[in-house]
Amino acid sequence: MRDMARDQHGDRDAVRITTASASRNEEIAGRQRRYVISMTIRTICFVAAILVGGGWLRWVLVTAALLLPYVAVVMANATHSKSDDFALRPGGAAHPELPARPTPE
Repeated sequence: MRDMARDQHGDRDAVRITTASASRNEEIAGRQRRYVISMTIRTICFVAAILVGGGWLRWVLVTAALLLPYVAVVMANATHSKSDDFALRPGGAAHPELPARPTPE
């Protein structure tokens, strides 16, 4: 019985709902959101560097504005992997199979 069920459904690994990844559209929307937030912070840094005038704060803001594109791209391309390191194992001594149902005569 078990072999027939395995043949019908293939030999696929089970996916737990807690480790299922988000849909592609949700993932892309999240990446776009992170990128837009980073670029908004970069723009604020440039504007603040102009408004602050001279001094060390201006150079900190300019440096942040120059480094943020790299950080934004890395953050936008980061993927989230939901893994709880829980392996589903077939059968074994701890989980014996149920006996087959008797057939009526």
